[in-house]
Amino acid sequence: MLDAFSRAVVSADSKTAPIGGDDLNQLRSFIASGNRRLDAVNAIASNASCMVSDAVAGMICENTGLIQAGGNCYPNRRMAACLRDAEIILRYVSYALLAGDASVLDDRCLNGLKETYTALGVPLQSTARAVAIMKAQAAAHIQDNPSEALAGAKLRKMGTPVVEDRCASLVAESSSYFDRVIAALS
Repeated sequence: MLDAFSRAVVSADSKTAPIGGDDLNQLRSFIASGNRRLDAVNAIASNASCMVSDAVAGMICENTGLIQAGGNCYPNRRMAACLRDAEIILRYVSYALLAGDASVLDDRCLNGLKETYTALGVPLQSTARAVAIMKAQAAAHIQDNPSEALAGAKLRKMGTPVVEDRCASLVAESSSYFDRVIAALS
């Protein structure tokens, strides 16, 4: 796994040059976004169990055959595995967001995921749909703008007023990590 600092060192080393120029500017930008990045990861981590259960529930609502006898979320053991896998995916997306680098997601989560799911008979389209739901939820939580109408009593706001464009880059970055997962399943 490479974080922003390791990536800068590897880049400079490959050029046999000191860290400077564009690499240094990227590090400055990464450091400047540090608190927002931590807030974004905290927003995801604080809401992870609700995000996962809502994403899996949404996936099942769109494909009720998953919970019928013979479906991939039937019996409870398979449902538990589905929830576990969704939590693992969300956790690795948050690791990538914290590090500012997708390599941890690619190496430890996505490497061989499609082949494993195909071998186990896991419906990839439904799994990708659950990931897409988590992507939308993560964007809402990073912007601290979850839907009060949908969340009800479970709504948890982080409490910091967010200017609309302040977190746009982090929403885009987290979305790109979710998109990597969806692409890996396609």
